[in-house]
Order: sequence, then C-alpha cells, then structure tokens
Amino acid sequence: MERMIEAARGRIPADTTYTGGVLFNPFTCSWEETAFAVRDGIVVGLGEYEAEKTVDLGGARVVPGLIDAHVHIESSLLTPCEYARCVVPHGTTTVIADPHEIANVSGKEGVEFILAEGSRSGMSILVTLPSCVPATPPDMGGAVLSADDLISFAGRKGVVGLGEMMNVPGVLGGDPEVWKKLGIFPVRDGHAPLLTGKDLNAYVLSGLQSDHECTSYAEAAEKLRLGMYIMMREGSTERNLAALAPLLTPCTASRCCLATDDRHADTLAREGHIDGCIRKLVGYGVPLELALRAATLTAAERFRLADRGAIAPGRRADFCVLAEGDEFRVKETYILGRRYTDPGYREASCPKPQITCRLPGPEDLALHGTGTARVIGLVEGQIVTETIALPVDAAAIPDLERDILKVTVCDRYRGEGAGVGLVHGFGLKEGALAASVSHDAHNIVAIGVSDAAIIAAVGAVIRNKGAMVAVSQAGTTVLPLPCGGLMATAPYGEVVAALDRLAEQTRSMGAIENPFMYLSFLALTVIPHLRITPRGVFDGDAFADVPLFQEEP
Repeated sequence: MERMIEAARGRIPADTTYTGGVLFNPFTCSWEETAFAVRDGIVVGLGEYEAEKTVDLGGARVVPGLIDAHVHIESSLLTPCEYARCVVPHGTTTVIADPHEIANVSGKEGVEFILAEGSRSGMSILVTLPSCVPATPPDMGGAVLSADDLISFAGRKGVVGLGEMMNVPGVLGGDPEVWKKLGIFPVRDGHAPLLTGKDLNAYVLSGLQSDHECTSYAEAAEKLRLGMYIMMREGSTERNLAALAPLLTPCTASRCCLATDDRHADTLAREGHIDGCIRKLVGYGVPLELALRAATLTAAERFRLADRGAIAPGRRADFCVLAEGDEFRVKETYILGRRYTDPGYREASCPKPQITCRLPGPEDLALHGTGTARVIGLVEGQIVTETIALPVDAAAIPDLERDILKVTVCDRYRGEGAGVGLVHGFGLKEGALAASVSHDAHNIVAIGVSDAAIIAAVGAVIRNKGAMVAVSQAGTTVLPLPCGGLMATAPYGEVVAALDRLAEQTRSMGAIENPFMYLSFLALTVIPHLRITPRGVFDGDAFADVPLFQEEP
C-alpha cells in the first residue's frame, strides 16, 4: 500500500497512464476530459501522472467496466470461460452469478465448478450462493443444499452473498431452515414476482434487499419505495426493460441495476450483454448517463464492492473504451488495466450429467377425459404464464387449430415417471422439442404434436446425456449439453451456430421465436401462474398440484 500511496501522490511513476480520454463519472453522472494512472491493476489517480507507459485513447469516451447484477451463466449454455470470451468484448468485466442451475443438478460440486472455472475466466465471476436448492421441497432435482452446506462457502473468495430467495412461503411462514440461510450473509438477493401489499412488507422486513422479477412499472415502483434494489432485466425471453425504463430517473438511479438473468449464447452474440441493455434503455428514452450509472456504480454498491464501479482512486482499472459515434458500442475492454485479448478456447472440467430418465412410453403420455382443462398459456416476452381454462377433449389433442399441445416433464434423476399437461402458445405444427434445461430442477421437458415425436425427442436427450433437441420430418437437430446436462463444452461460436440450426428448424416447424427458452421455464413452480412438473399440473397461485381438468360444479 505504501508504494500505491506514493504513486497516487506522484512521487513514483505509475505503471500506465491513459491520456486523451473522456471519462464517465458515475458519482456525478458527468463526462470529464482527463487522464488517469494505474499501478498494479488499480487506479491511483486522475490527472497527469508520470508512468512507465502511456496509452493515448485518442479522444474516445471511457466508461467503467459494466456489471451484470444477476445472471445464471448456465442459462447461456456456455461454460464460464466460454461465457467470458463471449461477454467481455461487450464491456462486461464483472457478473454476479447465482449457480443454482448447476447446483440443482450437482449440489456443492456444481458451486465449486462455477467458482473454479470463474477464477480462470479472465473476468470477475462473483457468486451469490443458491438459497433454494431445490426451488421448493417437492421439486427435487439432483441435490439439496442446506444452510450448513452454504455456511461451508462463507468467506470464500468470490462469494458475495445469498442468492435469490425464491421460497416466499418459507420466508413469510418462518421456516427455520430458510431463516438460517438468511442469517448467513448480510447481502441477500430476493425473488418475489408479483408479491405486493403486506406480504411484500414482510418479505422486505425479513432482510431481502433486491428483486429482478418485476414485469411492470407499478410492481417495480412499489418494491423500490420499500427500499429494494430493482434489477431491471432483459434476458432472451424475460423482456422487461421497456416496461421498467421509466423507473430509471436521477432520483432512482442509485437503486436500479441491470441484469440479464437468462440469456442464451445466440442472444449474447447478436444483441450483446449489458451493453445491449444500455442501448435499449437509451432507445426507450433513458439518458445514457443514467443507464451507465445503473450498469456500473449502482451494481457495485448493491453488492458492497467498493473496489469497482467507477474509474477512481483505489478501484480496479476495469474500463471500456467506446467506439466513435452516437450509439453505445464497446471498442476495447480493459481488466485490471490490461486490454482484453481473447485467450482462446479452454476445456472445462465439468460435473458429470445425471441422466437416468426412463424413456416414457405412450401409456405415460396418455391423457383421458373431457371438460374444462387448465392450460398453460405462454406470455410473449415474459416467463410468467397464464392459466387458461378451455373446453378440451383429451382424445382431440393435439389441437393445432387452437394451438394446444401436450407437454411433459420426465424425472431425469430417479426415473420416477412423467407428468403431462397442456400448453398454448408455441405454434408448433409438426414434430417435437425436448431439453434437459428445465428450471430449476432441470428434469427433461418436452412438447410435441404427437406422442411418437415427443418420445423420439426425449430419447435423443437421454442418449446425449443432456441436450436440446428438435425432431421433425426434416430430421433431428441436437445441441449436446454434456456439462451437467445444462452447458455445452464446445467453443461459444460453435454453440451459437448450433443454436442457429435449431432456430432454423423450429421456425420451419411453425414455432415461436426462442421456443427452447420458453420451454425451459414451463416447470418453474416459483413463477406464476400455471406450471408442469413430473407430478403433473401445478397451480402457482394456490402453490399446489392440481388435476388437469377442473372439477365441475
């Protein structure tokens, strides 16, 4: 530290001084033409300094490294090192990752995987520990993480808090295990979709500090008024920025962060990462300076990371040099004062996939009865679903005219069978889709226009020990996901190409855009309103399993 102080005072040279830049200051939301100096990867001061090396930024705008406040790296379908290769060129230098996807599959081994791979990724992959593995007690995946399991990670390098607390009933009902988890860390992420009123008051009182599930301005404004940080989200299917953009004002920017949550590799490659969120916010009328505040300093402050979020003395020299022009585009990314260069593909040491699913037969997928059925309705650009009550004759499914298809979730860990329900909104006209990515337990989920196609698609997932599969008359397209059944082990460019092939085939089958992302959330019981599990249909409002057909009065 003594040498750093001497460098900051100008008594000894810095390592590098960066001149000719126009720096964004998130403390004042202003721009300043100034140089800055770096020693040992840390900014020692702004202004003119002697240094062993000088880098002329040529009048470019310079902003602090961008921070994703909440992400599941597994949802990109990339291993952590490949994820970094994909997002760092977009200006992201830090992500706050909740590894509850791989933890639901592999438990503590999955958390260790993200920590180990993140440490060699070249960017800061910081972890909030999964608080809900399983998401709810009945939704068993491949592992359970107890409070004692989480305590064993406390104090570990790279662990910054408790991940999203999805067990709202457990919080409000005083579940001892839930409350033991809440006591481990002072930083606690929330997850409370559509929670309002006195129950929201109680949830905030319990110590949950943030929420990334807001889908409307009114919902976000209520939570903000109660003191929560609002993580404004834009994933592959969770498209919330348009609704939330008016929330971001000079008075609220200190409580608003940006997050991608779940974004496939092809979306990252085409739309970008946090830089893409900034472009969208600007397009929705938010001043660039406020969007940058949310993407840098606010996210750092939310997680008590005083070492980043601004280009200022004592902070990491993580910053981006912007390209010329009015549009926000990152030209170069610097981490700890060094310009990022692609390190190339590095193989990951992955947890083994757990795929012991019994291939369902026609008898497992059979539906019987007539009456008013509970049909899962997709909502475009959201992961919440609708509960649609429709007259249905099971013998007439699939009903392509009304876009009602069969959906099934097969237990991939114990081979205990499959739950079957109905879904509206995929638009599929032929074939079937199946995947081993199915939040949060990550069983095998499938939809299709015939039992034979569904069985073929599920069989391909099983044979590949995890995959995303499209089956149609044109053939079978597969993206293998051997890393826990969640992530590909190929370079990110190859994963993007495989996703493109899947997209081309699913479009030819009549499907909506991003069908696999919508498919992956059909079993997520902690998101309203209607879901499907290996047990059958689940009503998220009643928080209970329900029969497919409503009881007639």
